[in-house]
Parts: sequence; C-alpha cells; structure tokens
Amino acid sequence: MTQSTPRTPRTPRTPRTPRTPSAPRRSDATRTAILDAARERFAADGYERATIRAIAKHANIDPSMVMRYYGNKEGLFAAAVSIDLKLPDPASLSRDDAGRTLVTHFVDMWEKNEVLTALLRVGATNQAGAERMQGIFTDQLLPVARRVCPDPEQAPARAALASSQLLGLALTRYVLRFPPAVALAPEEIVAWLAPTVQRYLTAPYPA
Repeated sequence: MTQSTPRTPRTPRTPRTPRTPSAPRRSDATRTAILDAARERFAADGYERATIRAIAKHANIDPSMVMRYYGNKEGLFAAAVSIDLKLPDPASLSRDDAGRTLVTHFVDMWEKNEVLTALLRVGATNQAGAERMQGIFTDQLLPVARRVCPDPEQAPARAALASSQLLGLALTRYVLRFPPAVALAPEEIVAWLAPTVQRYLTAPYPA
C-alpha cells in the first residue's frame, strides 16, 4: 500500500492593511501644489503675465499636469481664487451686533487664510481678479446687508460701504503691510472697525 506524502501546512496570509480613507492621494497633493503656485504667480505677475509654464515651474511639475487638471489658464484662475467667506447665516445674526460679528469673522479669516490675501493682491491690479472679488462679496455679503439694514433697497450700497472697511483693512495690514496696521492686535481691530461697519449696515439713511 502506497503511503501518501504529508502536506506541508500553508503559511497563513498576512492580512492586507486597509487603506485609510483620509490619507491624501497624490493627485490631491499635485492640485494643492498647482493652486499654491498659481496664487503666488497671479498675485506677483497679474493675470495677463502669469503663464501656465511659469506656474508649473513654480510648482516644480510638468506644464501638462496643469492643463490636465484645470484645462487652461482661465480655469486655473477660477479655481485658484475660488473662496467661500463662510459668513454666518444671515438668519442667525443679531441686528444690533452685526458689525462686530462680521469684523470678527473677517479678521479671523484674514489672519488664517492666505487665499483671501492672494485674491486681494490680484484684484488690486487685474480686472479679472477685481471682478472675481466683486462677485464673492456681492454674492456672500449682500444677503447679510439685506437681513439687517432698515431698507432692503439700500442693501447694495451698505454692503459696498462695509466692504470698503473690511478690504481697506486687509489691504493696509496684509498686502501693503503698513507698520501701525500690522501692529494692531485682532481685538483692537474689531474694537475700531465694528462700530463703523455697524453704522454702515443699520444706521438711518443720512439726509
């Protein structure tokens, strides 16, 4: 009778390490690098002079990758300056405290968000950037003004006046970097600007 050869026991398989959903993909890192470089070049060179090739060189990638993700310079510019101001829900705003709430919110954004500063640099020197900035503030700040101002028909003018204070601060503190403006603590800025923005939004129309 022939004896059967004993089987060699199988080595148990090493379980695969599951992918972490939150782990950043290479494409995400590439997009981030492209957008960061685009903001730098658009801010420094303006829309007309900034080129896909220069942006790609700044990001240390091939120009074809920029085209692959964003199609052309217009698409890249739109993506680079796209920003949500994340303003409070107008329905949640207290009319008597709207100025302080808005100034506090914007100062916090300017301090942390370089995208907004880059957009301001581009908007100050380029028509496309200016139109983009106008659209962002019109779409997102105007509903707040309509909510709190005494006459909805005055909301566009009041929103524009409030914007003049918020953008004026940003220009002097973060772009031109006037030393006295840079030296102000955030709470000092709020204390100075909040009453003015509040007046623009809610004071009676001047005769």
